[in-house]
Amino acid sequence: MKDSFGRPLVAVTGIGTVTSLGFGTAENWAAIRGGKSGIRRITRFPTDHLRTTIAGTVDVPGEIAGDPFSSPERVERMAAFAIDEAVNEAGLGAPGAFPGPLFVGMPPVEVEWPTRFDLTRRANSPGYPAMVNASAGRKDIYETFLFGGVAERLADRFGTRGAPITLTTACATGASAIQLGVEAIQRGDCTACIATGADGSVHAEALIRFSLLSALSTRNDDPTKASRPFEKSRDGFIMSEGAAALVLEDYDAARARGAKILGIVLGCGERADSFHRTRSNPDGTAILGAMRNALADAGLRPDQIDYVNGHGTGTPENDKMETFGMRAVFGDTPPPISSNKSMIGHTLSAAGALEAVFSLLTIRDQVLPPTINYDEPDPNITLDVVPNVQRPAKVKAVLSNSFGFGGQNVCLVLAAEPA
Repeated sequence: MKDSFGRPLVAVTGIGTVTSLGFGTAENWAAIRGGKSGIRRITRFPTDHLRTTIAGTVDVPGEIAGDPFSSPERVERMAAFAIDEAVNEAGLGAPGAFPGPLFVGMPPVEVEWPTRFDLTRRANSPGYPAMVNASAGRKDIYETFLFGGVAERLADRFGTRGAPITLTTACATGASAIQLGVEAIQRGDCTACIATGADGSVHAEALIRFSLLSALSTRNDDPTKASRPFEKSRDGFIMSEGAAALVLEDYDAARARGAKILGIVLGCGERADSFHRTRSNPDGTAILGAMRNALADAGLRPDQIDYVNGHGTGTPENDKMETFGMRAVFGDTPPPISSNKSMIGHTLSAAGALEAVFSLLTIRDQVLPPTINYDEPDPNITLDVVPNVQRPAKVKAVLSNSFGFGGQNVCLVLAAEPA
C-alpha cells in the first residue's frame, strides 16, 4: 500500500497519553470529550507575587511534596509511561526489544534553580566559579541535565534500535518528532519507530520567563475557566505538562502481522519564518505554508479535510493568526476547528504529539472534541470552534496544527485506514 507519491503508507498502531487530566489514553479521551479541565493552582513551588499562579501540572508518581523532580526527570517519567502504553497496544516485539528507532521531542534543558541554590550553599558563595567547583564530580547533575540523556535512558529501557534522536522545535516539537518518524519509514530506514513528545516545564523559572513575555493568562480566580482559545476575553495560554507516544509502522508490515490500525499519518508539512526569537511573522506566510505543505504531502485538497485540531493557544495574536490561516487555506467554508488546550492547557513540547493522538481518536469515534470556556464569540474569529460540548461528525481526515515560538510550524494530516 503506497501513498499518492509512491511512498509507504505510515500507520499508527499504538498510542499512549499523559496530561493533567490523568494517565492513560482512555481516561484522557473521556475527559476531553466531556469538556473537563485539568488546569489547577500551582502547589509545586511558591507563587507569591507571581502574575500567573495556575497551570496544567501532572502529579508524577514518586514525586515528594516540597522536593519536586526537575523538568528532565518529569519528562522522562511521563514519556516512559506514554511509550509503555503505546508499545503494549501495538504489541510489537518482545518486552524491552522494540524493533526500530526512538524519536523524542522535549524542551531544552538547563540546570534549574533548586540545583543552583544547592550548589551555592555547598560552595558557600553565590559566584559562578565557586558553583562550578562545587559541582565537580557530580555525575548526577551532568546526567540529569544532559539534553540527550533522557532519550538515551528511554532507548535502553525499551530496547530501541540505533541512536535515539532528541529534538526541540518549540511548540511544534511533538509534531516534529512524528514527522521524523514518518520520514524514516518512508525512506525505508525502518519499518517501525516510536515518536514521542513530552514536557514537564512547570517550574518557577520557566513560568516567570513566559510571564515576562506577557504570554500567560492571569485569570487565576477560577483555573478551570482560564484557558479560552478563540473566545473574546482570552488573555494568554496556560502552561502545562504531559506526554504522548505513537508507534508508527509501515502499513503493509503492520497488516502482515495482524496489527490493529488506529489511523494513518497521511501528510506532514513544515515551514519556518526566521522572523523573531519568539514571535511569528505577522504576514502569516509560515503558518499558511505549513498547512498547505501538509495538505500537498497528503495528496489532499482543502475540501477533503473534515476537521482541524487547532493550535488554539488562547493568546490574542495566535488565535487571530490561525483564523487568518484557516481562511486563506480553506476559503469561506472552513471545516470545524477546536482546541484541546482549552482543557489541558498548552503542553508545549508535548502538544503536537498529544493533539495527533486526539485527532486519531476523533476519527475513531466520529466525534469532535469541544473548545470549552467559549462564552462570548470574538467577531474577528469567524470559525466554527465546536463550542463547549462535543459534536458527532463524519470524519475521515484531520489537519492538526502546531505553531511554535520563533516561527517553527509543523502540521500533520491524520486519516482513517483505507477501506
